[in-house]
Amino acid sequence: MSKAPEPDGGTAARFRVVVLPHLDAAYGFARWLSRDPVLAQDVAQEAMLRALRYFHAFRGEEARPWLLRIVRNTWSDLSARRGSADQPLEEIEDRPADGPDPEQSALAVDRRRQVAAALATLPAEAREILVLREIEDLSYKQIAAVIDVPIGTVMSRLARARERLAAELGDRLGRRDHGLPDL
Repeated sequence: MSKAPEPDGGTAARFRVVVLPHLDAAYGFARWLSRDPVLAQDVAQEAMLRALRYFHAFRGEEARPWLLRIVRNTWSDLSARRGSADQPLEEIEDRPADGPDPEQSALAVDRRRQVAAALATLPAEAREILVLREIEDLSYKQIAAVIDVPIGTVMSRLARARERLAAELGDRLGRRDHGLPDL
């Protein structure tokens, strides 16, 4: 196996422009995969190093899905080395909602907390596809590229994952007749 070439100054500069803006998405995806903020930093950092090392193979396709696939592969490699790394998500972000009404803001924070907690309980495959579509806002085609499956598989997995999330939220909220709140 040949070693990837070391990035030169031009490659590094192009990498900063093309890939680095997606660092937050890489960390966010790694956090949902690992369910551990510290481990997610390690995964995102390793993924960025891999992305830089293999940036010569990037052919101008969309950078965010390309990077998120590297994050997914990095997480898979790390999980395989560690055994099962499925841990509970300990903290859920309490971002204040936009808007002047404090009551609505508090309700929005609580909805996000409920959705995040329900999402964290789902199996990795369901969590992964929901995060890619609903949080990272990737298209079906982009998700298919990230997880390396046909678009039809993305659609069916996403439908099942949404059903599981709705059921989990229904259990948490004590009802079954509601739609999913906005993430």
